[in-house]
Amino acid sequence: MEMSSSPRTVEEIFKDYNARRIGVVRALTHDVDEFYGLCDPDKENLCLYGHPNETWEVTLPAEEVPPELPEPALGINFARDGMNRRDWLSLVAVHSDSWLISVAFYLGARLNRNERKRLFSLINDLPTVFEVVTDRKPIKEKPTVDSGSKSRGSTKRSNDGQVKSNPRIDDGYEEEEDEHSETLCGSCGGNYVGDEFWIGCDICERWFHGKCVKITPAKADSIKQYKCPACSLRKGRP
Repeated sequence: MEMSSSPRTVEEIFKDYNARRIGVVRALTHDVDEFYGLCDPDKENLCLYGHPNETWEVTLPAEEVPPELPEPALGINFARDGMNRRDWLSLVAVHSDSWLISVAFYLGARLNRNERKRLFSLINDLPTVFEVVTDRKPIKEKPTVDSGSKSRGSTKRSNDGQVKSNPRIDDGYEEEEDEHSETLCGSCGGNYVGDEFWIGCDICERWFHGKCVKITPAKADSIKQYKCPACSLRKGRP
């Protein structure tokens, strides 16, 4: 199996993922007749590989144990003649999506929490192989009633008492603001999520989930200067 030159950063791993994905998509769409012909059920267990140079290959699985990288689904050729052609291609597409994700996160095993989140966000911005093969369109997520702040943005009060908001861009895929991409809640340690209500302390300037400090968007509107629980306790100490 061909492996790129040890991608390690989020950008390098995503580039490797996208190149392999392009190869797999080409096999299941533009080159589908050739791919279908190569998957002869009378042959041994065959796998579909996407390579870092955007090519694809139908071949036997890697012989080394354990393999250098996670392996794709084994024996895709055996079910070819027992299924409707479109259904079989869809099945191969689903297995290919799983394989592409497994390779990406295998290469990203040393990434930290925020880097893994950013890697998945980049991957999630692309249609899956299954969506391409079945011609399905990504569905835009609709905000729910109890998903957080009605403004769908984070809120913080400045020292002059004015509310500052970081609006969420609603284009079907969540785009995180650079300012908050690595923000952690000062109470629970959870990551910033754009559709949750957050409030910032005007004293220590840390951010908190509204639910963690029991502050609702309506209550925040009546607070001129917000002090987190820790800062409120400090004030009372000698």
